[in-house]
Amino acid sequence: MRLWFAPQTCARVTLTALEEIGQPFETRLIAFMAGEHRQPEFLSVNPSGKVPALETNDGVIVQNGAILSYLADIYPEAGLLPRPGDAAGRARILADLFRCSSDLHPLVTRFVMSAMISSDAEDAPRIRAKAAEGLALQLAPLERRLDGQPWMLGEEWSILDAYLAWIWFRITGVGFGHGDYPALQRHYAMACERPSALAALKHEEQAQDELKARGLFFQPPVPGKTE
Repeated sequence: MRLWFAPQTCARVTLTALEEIGQPFETRLIAFMAGEHRQPEFLSVNPSGKVPALETNDGVIVQNGAILSYLADIYPEAGLLPRPGDAAGRARILADLFRCSSDLHPLVTRFVMSAMISSDAEDAPRIRAKAAEGLALQLAPLERRLDGQPWMLGEEWSILDAYLAWIWFRITGVGFGHGDYPALQRHYAMACERPSALAALKHEEQAQDELKARGLFFQPPVPGKTE
């Protein structure tokens, strides 16, 4: 398998899944600051120009939710996701996966990259504020859930925990207040200690070093913070 990725993006979740599986895989770095996501080489892999994209023996799989579902099915022994025997049980698992990819993820983008959503710089604070409201609404039930159990689906880790940890990393890294979310903060700390998460971060660190050497590493600014 070959994973096209960029550091700090949601491709971290797929990296974590691949580390959990333990099968050999390659990585290909996409430098967004160099416009590599719009070059023919990558567009031939994913015409949307987004990461992650996973090349497999079954063809290219894109979209994190689809990739994670695929890997969970192909490698059931890795325990990425539960495998209920009934349709309703499977739907509930997918609902939590879509909660991360469809409800939370777009809000993360608007909160973290608000200055890039609109060509009018004056729109950025409004976009960020509305995204923060949406995040608070979406995170509240997850805070309550994790107050009573260690992981998203109960007593056992799943790849959903890696997805939620990435979301928490992205928003708290640019100023989302975590004081009202002690359960989510505990969850993040536990998720980061998992060997697969640490291995994924090593991949990212190497990629960041390469991008820095090329002068292409981008770190989202924290609004209101000055050097």
